[in-house]
Amino acid sequence: MNGSKYFLMMILWLGAFDGVRAGEISLPQETTQYAASELPGYALVQSHCLICHSAHYVLYQPPSSSRDYWEKTVKKMKHPFGAFFPDEDIAPMVDYLVKTYGNERPGATIQGVWPKTSPQP
Repeated sequence: MNGSKYFLMMILWLGAFDGVRAGEISLPQETTQYAASELPGYALVQSHCLICHSAHYVLYQPPSSSRDYWEKTVKKMKHPFGAFFPDEDIAPMVDYLVKTYGNERPGATIQGVWPKTSPQP
């Protein structure tokens, strides 16, 4: 195809998108917030996690979730999901999550693990 035909084809192709505009969307107001805490991870969770998802996400996690579970979950958000936060923020974020929503929160019991009972004869 010679240059003038190529140029004309490009103009026509771009002209086909002349009326196409980016749509505007409005999201509902956030109704859930992370539980306030003096733990350093609270501010990190506020700044890193809310970029991608609602605070509702933690409410759907099992309350018996261990530190290992939360660490794997936070690391999963970074790789493969692509969340952008420094590796040094992982430990305090995990600490906040497990102590606020997991099995290290006050009054939590580790369900399904303790007490271990022996079968009766």
